[in-house]
Amino acid sequence: MRYTVVLTGEYPPIAREILAPAFDVIQHPTEQARTEEEIITILSEADAAITLLGDPLTRNVLAANPNLRMVANYAVGYNNVDVEAARELGITVTNTPGVLTDATADLTMALMLAITRRVVEGDDEIRTTGRCEWEPMKLLGISLQGKRLGIIGMGRIGSAVAERARAFGMEVVGSRRGESIDDVLATSDVISVHAPLTRETHHIIDAAALSRMKPGAYIVNTSRGPLIDENALCDALDSGHLRGAALDVYEFEPEVNPRLLRMRNVVIVPHIGSATDEARTAMARIAAMDVFRFLNGQPPLNPVVPQPRA
Repeated sequence: MRYTVVLTGEYPPIAREILAPAFDVIQHPTEQARTEEEIITILSEADAAITLLGDPLTRNVLAANPNLRMVANYAVGYNNVDVEAARELGITVTNTPGVLTDATADLTMALMLAITRRVVEGDDEIRTTGRCEWEPMKLLGISLQGKRLGIIGMGRIGSAVAERARAFGMEVVGSRRGESIDDVLATSDVISVHAPLTRETHHIIDAAALSRMKPGAYIVNTSRGPLIDENALCDALDSGHLRGAALDVYEFEPEVNPRLLRMRNVVIVPHIGSATDEARTAMARIAAMDVFRFLNGQPPLNPVVPQPRA
């Protein structure tokens, strides 16, 4: 029997190179905000699939195709997957951990520098005026040296950010899952968010948490958008309580809060934490190899929902 593997987006070529010799591969164009009905149709022929973080792998979707046996989510996170439904239906789910740690940590530092040194504002000024005019008090920011970085979520990425921040001369404090973040919020000049999205961490940075941050502090989020209540964040920025924010992820992706778009003290980029040639290719290789192993009767290497026992 020749299995069919569905790719729900345009992944790096290594995925097809691994899968096409052994299986029938159907590749769909990358699309934003698919509905349940659309993803059910896309997966209708799949024995296994490589899926995007934005694909809603709900119970209805997972149950719609009785031949679907395995999903390789092209991401570290898997909050788009109903893992309990997958477990009950006997569908194996994998992710792509580890390989995007450095890329995301690098972007975190880039965003931290961009917001604290007002890089985007300066770029916009020159593009708008066509001039470079030096003034003693223009676009003053802060130095990172000697400042305290508070990391919420000291996992792989959070730890990699801490290593980089110390090289910039920052003092680093952090909290792990289940720990109080109050001291981190109250004492840090910059907060960087790296927690996974769960029921417990949804809006972990809400109005109350923002009010506990140091006046004039900055916040950076390269994790998951719904960890921050964006309207509360905008209120804290409007009031001057926070000096700036830098975001790679958004509460209601792919939509972005219009208030954020109007703020000059906010740096925004389109979810590019893992967007390096090296990281995205490695993610595709991991996802494809797990599909290859699974369909050849071997256990995948990165299970979120393990392969059911025979």
